[in-house]
Amino acid sequence: MKTLLKLSLAATAVITAFGAQAQEFPSKDKTVTLVVPYAAGGPTDRVARDLAEALRKPLGGVSVVVDNAAGAGSTIGTAKAARATPDGYTLLLNNVSMSTMPTMYRKLAFNVVNDFEYLGIINDVPMTLIAKPSMAANNYKELSTWINQNKGKINLGNAGLGSASHLCGLMFQSALQIDMTPVPYKGTAPAITDLIGGQIDLLCDQTTNTTSQIEGKKVKAYAVTTAKRLTTPALKDLPTLAESGLKDFNVTIWHGVYAPKGTPADVLKKLNEAIKAALKDPEFIKKQEGLGAVVATDKRIEPAEHKKFVQAEIDKWGAVIKAAGTYAD
Repeated sequence: MKTLLKLSLAATAVITAFGAQAQEFPSKDKTVTLVVPYAAGGPTDRVARDLAEALRKPLGGVSVVVDNAAGAGSTIGTAKAARATPDGYTLLLNNVSMSTMPTMYRKLAFNVVNDFEYLGIINDVPMTLIAKPSMAANNYKELSTWINQNKGKINLGNAGLGSASHLCGLMFQSALQIDMTPVPYKGTAPAITDLIGGQIDLLCDQTTNTTSQIEGKKVKAYAVTTAKRLTTPALKDLPTLAESGLKDFNVTIWHGVYAPKGTPADVLKKLNEAIKAALKDPEFIKKQEGLGAVVATDKRIEPAEHKKFVQAEIDKWGAVIKAAGTYAD
């Protein structure tokens, strides 16, 4: 009986301590770490750093730091976040890769759907279809003609396997039913450099990377990948690919926040409330607009809707990746 009583008291103590820990979240004595599975300085890292700053106030002044754990198409950092203690102090910020990894990588150390708690979508980043400056086509209709006339000879650049530009390129080829020669680079910067130099013909990448090049007329721009035209001054005259004839073509690079599976419900609630507050922060909105991103205001800021959205995206991208037969392992 004494042994049972001791075990019971010990279990009660653990439960009480765990409950107190959750109730005290966030503690000013601790730091919230936002794992970003990409290198510092890239578009997702910039979103993360803006969000980290915007989260400080709604989290009661707690320090929020970014941990860049790059490599292997974001799987290294994502796995790191999945293994973290589920106490709310380690979070993951990742992009559309959360919906492509389950197909692109046939052997993962984590399950995107089951190993994370979903906390809300942060933003959507549109993409643009651009070409080398020497391209003869002056609009999408002319570019479409050029593509049909040059089948088998077109080089389509990307920032690496599984990158935003790689995914957009796959979707573009699928919509056209035309294969192009993929030219992978170690990042967007060298891809754009070669595009400007004429070493590759086309590139589909995020507005965070292409807007300044379009404004400076260093590349030719033909269309945006969103369902509606953009209002950004440099891009407002570009048609959507959907209105240009590629029905239902809609590709945006969204970002979301996640916690390790098992994070207490009340902690998740506090984190979601803090994220919602951050998304309304005027300074955060201004910074995102400067990146060409659109801050999320729809139902995807709710955890359940966020998860439902990602599951739908897994289905969408899974079909495209399988059709291309392009895998990372």
